[in-house]
Amino acid sequence: MSRVPGWVGRLGAGLTAMSERWSERRAEAERERAEERSEPPVPAPVPPPPDHPPLVQTRPDPAQAVPWGVRVAAEAGWRLLVLAGTVWVLMRIISAVQLVVLAFVASLLITALLQPTVARLRRYGVPRGPATALTAVLGFVVMGLIGWFVTWQVMENIDNLSDQVQDGIDELRRWLLDSPFHVTDKQINEIAESLRDAVGANSDEITSAGIEGVTVVVETLTGILLAVFSTLFLLYDGRRIWEWSLKLVPAAARPGVAGAGPRAWRTLTAYVRGTVVVALIDAIFIGLGIYFLDVPMAVPLAVFIFLFAFIPLVGAVVSGALAVVVALVTQGVFTAVMTLAVVLAVQQIEGHILQPFILGRAVRVHPLAVVLSVTAGGMIAGIGGAVVAVPLVAVTNTVVGYLRGYAEQTARARLAAEASGPPPPVEAAPPPDGDSAP
Repeated sequence: MSRVPGWVGRLGAGLTAMSERWSERRAEAERERAEERSEPPVPAPVPPPPDHPPLVQTRPDPAQAVPWGVRVAAEAGWRLLVLAGTVWVLMRIISAVQLVVLAFVASLLITALLQPTVARLRRYGVPRGPATALTAVLGFVVMGLIGWFVTWQVMENIDNLSDQVQDGIDELRRWLLDSPFHVTDKQINEIAESLRDAVGANSDEITSAGIEGVTVVVETLTGILLAVFSTLFLLYDGRRIWEWSLKLVPAAARPGVAGAGPRAWRTLTAYVRGTVVVALIDAIFIGLGIYFLDVPMAVPLAVFIFLFAFIPLVGAVVSGALAVVVALVTQGVFTAVMTLAVVLAVQQIEGHILQPFILGRAVRVHPLAVVLSVTAGGMIAGIGGAVVAVPLVAVTNTVVGYLRGYAEQTARARLAAEASGPPPPVEAAPPPDGDSAP
């Protein structure tokens, strides 16, 4: 009886253990089947941290958003504004020292006229100081004699001219009364009365203009002295002054400026000498024409024509008109018409034959550029500005053309040097016999 419970207990323990092993096997088989049927798990999205900045849509660069044409126009526009401002400042400075500038420019023109004579005397063996002094004295004496001769002729003929002008006005009045323009004596008297009233009403202005004329005379004498003084130094020491001026130019631009300077001087010299020759021919032929037409003061008028010829286009018109007016009021309509024909014929020969032949292509400037430059120079500095305007344009044209060619030549030389590559290395020569290399 006592053995039965022990056996039953062992049997129950064995069954319990077997049941646990079967349970483990089923659970393991179910896990395997579940792994085979199941898909890989999808990871859950990770929320951004609380301090993450919000996403902002990117925008293009404003410079890239502007069209290319507008950008180019803006770039050119502000550069033009800078250049215009620079030119305006320079013009203000020049207007403040206008007397000095005009005197120096006049000395340059006179030096360009006289310097070939100094160079010719130097070639003949004359030292530089005496050659300069002799040329300057002769040049200024000739200019002074011309001015004295004109003044003397005007003073000698002023009384006779006044009578001839009065007779000419009376003859012009009779011609207007008998002309087909139907001008009446009353209308002529009204015009004369209006002129007298205008002179009387503006007497104060005329008086102030006379007072200002004294200041003009003083400034003119000062400018003449400055021009003479500057001319002497330019004739004597012009090359050294130019070499010193080159030191003020940046080193990178110095070779181009050094090459453009002599060409600009040759252009200025050719312009001045050619203009003097053309003006002399105009004065001689027009003077002879009005002399044979019995126009009074033919010689002073010829000198005025010579001086006004230094103002291109405008000077010829003014001097020709002056000769025609003098012929009209002194000799009548027929003589005035003949004088006009002589002036036009000589000016046509000058414009189509003399200027192209004497001045040449080196100083040829387009007529539009001549008109604009003379007008601008006259507006800025009066008669002096009109005189120096065209030579300034001619010299600027020469300098710009040379600098453009120099830049292109330099660029081609640089490209050729880059294409050829670096030069091959130079091998050292072997030592001579009996010497040992170090």
